[in-house]
Amino acid sequence: QVQVVESGGGLVQAGGSLRLSCAASGSIGSINAMGWFRQAPGKQREFVATITSSGSTHYADSVKGRFTISRDSAKNTRYLQMDSLKPEDTAVYYCYADYRTVQGGGRYWGQGTQVTVSS
Repeated sequence: QVQVVESGGGLVQAGGSLRLSCAASGSIGSINAMGWFRQAPGKQREFVATITSSGSTHYADSVKGRFTISRDSAKNTRYLQMDSLKPEDTAVYYCYADYRTVQGGGRYWGQGTQVTVSS
């Protein structure tokens, strides 16, 4: 089992910055990627960014050049640095951890953290 806990959401003005953190615990050796999705009111959950166990990163086109995902392996924590925030970035941000074992694989989700960008 893997536990995923996010922190760092809040209210910020357009053009500002926030940093989200996502800490993993439990069977962390089985994790092969972690990242974030987000869900705005009335919309489907959408991919934001991911970082693999090898350090490869991928971003949604809507956040490229503004968001940066990174990791601190010693702390089993991933970070999402969000700069030049826009009102359309307002959403609940969910951290996830993809895992794989000999029995199979799956995805664990965090509880979500609210990010609100005011215009």
